[in-house]
Amino acid sequence: MKHQEVLTAYIASFVDELTACGVRDVVISPGSRSTPVAYCMAEHEEMRVHVNIDERSAAFFALGMAKEKRSPVAILCTSGTAAANYYPAIVEAHYARVPLIVLTADRPHELREIGAPQAIDQLHLYGQHVKWFVEMSLPDSAVSMLHYARTVAARAAGTAALAPAGPVHINIPLREPLIPNLSEMKKWVRASEESRASIDVRQGSAMLTAAQFADCLEVIKQSKRGLIICGSIDQPGFDHAVFQLSRKTGFPIIADPLSQLRGCSEGSEEIIETYDTFLKDSSLFELLKPDLIIRFGSMPVSKPLLLFIKAMERVNHLVIDGGLGWREPTGMGTHMLYCDERAFCEQISAELEFDFNLEWHSLWKDTEQAVKQQLNYIHDETVIQEGKLFAKLNSLLPHGANLVVGNSMPIRNVDTFFYDSHKEIRIFANRGANGIDGTVSTALGIAASSDRPTVLTLGDLSFFHDMNGFLAAKMYGLNLLVLVINNDGGGIFSFLPQAEEERHFEELFGTPHGLSFEHTAALYGAGYVCPATWEEVDEALHSWSENPDFRIVEMKTNRQHDVDTYRELVKGVSREIRVLHHVD
Repeated sequence: MKHQEVLTAYIASFVDELTACGVRDVVISPGSRSTPVAYCMAEHEEMRVHVNIDERSAAFFALGMAKEKRSPVAILCTSGTAAANYYPAIVEAHYARVPLIVLTADRPHELREIGAPQAIDQLHLYGQHVKWFVEMSLPDSAVSMLHYARTVAARAAGTAALAPAGPVHINIPLREPLIPNLSEMKKWVRASEESRASIDVRQGSAMLTAAQFADCLEVIKQSKRGLIICGSIDQPGFDHAVFQLSRKTGFPIIADPLSQLRGCSEGSEEIIETYDTFLKDSSLFELLKPDLIIRFGSMPVSKPLLLFIKAMERVNHLVIDGGLGWREPTGMGTHMLYCDERAFCEQISAELEFDFNLEWHSLWKDTEQAVKQQLNYIHDETVIQEGKLFAKLNSLLPHGANLVVGNSMPIRNVDTFFYDSHKEIRIFANRGANGIDGTVSTALGIAASSDRPTVLTLGDLSFFHDMNGFLAAKMYGLNLLVLVINNDGGGIFSFLPQAEEERHFEELFGTPHGLSFEHTAALYGAGYVCPATWEEVDEALHSWSENPDFRIVEMKTNRQHDVDTYRELVKGVSREIRVLHHVD
């Protein structure tokens, strides 16, 4: 075969196998060296191509798609620094367990390390942040090599999806000329009746042995003051299973916003939502001390909860992880149980009689209700204030919405003020590495993969970090409501110890920028409003709910006022709880 036919057969076989393994979406950033792969993907009838010019934005866009779909999404770029721009999203995908298939085109071996243009060392570029790396051979049309290309694709798709899910990296060296023969493409695409992958990669659910299960069951049966803690976990059916476990045992559920338990149609009697506020008072620790902690998912956002757990010495602490990882930053875990989270709850519940400790459950729920009464004073705020925005989102968001939350203050405000809404709200945030980069692109990837209305809430610095990401909304006509809280800088630093040292604080941490984002909206063709009153905020959200489009709502707040308001609320909570529980 001629070079072009060899190239076409090899790359087309690889792309076709990806689709046979269920990979249907790829985000492509234009570049010369990746031309053969891009053309074959665009030509394949079962592959949906999304073009995103900025590689950093493209990777986060794919990350959002993979999160929403709960299945692998591919990204493709050319050689050189294009591949390096993927790095932040790959780090996030690794720690957040999001399946990405990273495809980087490369110069052939003879053009490496000799000063050739756009050639960098791409071997193991992402280090230990990918589950698997392979450099493919140069294109070859031998039957064995076409099977090899398909095998690599099948292994990549399977490895990305297997627990713990995460990114894989395939480096593809290619020689010029780079144009495939698209008229020959169908020759290498399987007929629909033969579309099964060459290698069917599957993973069963992790289960405890009978003896291991019996040991865990006994530990739980012996407990009368248990506490269930749920961090970020997005497993279909887990919500119902963990609610049933709570009802059987009387153990309250600490429900992180990313646990997906706050937006369910059930579970309001079981979950505790205000823990981040009242656990700031360490004088309550002894009163609320459990004799057992059962934890699912990653560690919750809340630092007061982390400190509470760390103070629980000589307490059995079961960490259940179906992803077979080690997500235990407290250092207090006593049992690391590698098994399916939903199955664990169902099996334990099936073996338990109802043994509801009303006194223990009421202790937490009474505390919860008292705290909510105090926090509800946030609704008395007349000026635009970020805490009140998140408190109002409960009623303002449409049923079945996606809520994407930026890091720093927004995710913490959701933790504090966003209570169970019974609206089946699905909450997303990039809490793998907790960075503020790529938030816009992640939200747009979620919007592109979902028919649910999608709302993004983020701070002004996160907005600025990823303004390039808005191009995807314009290119693909995506509907997204962006609530940007513009406090003219880094609001979270005002809550941290460095704020006490006023010298250089604004310069180094406050970082005021003086930007208005109305011009950004105009650049990308978004609707724009900057409400001055809460009535205007309500109107902006109601009008978008009735007619979803691409719209930016800029809410200008005052950092110091936000800090003062929040601290007064916390003081009120502490006073109320101490009186309730007779704590000096």
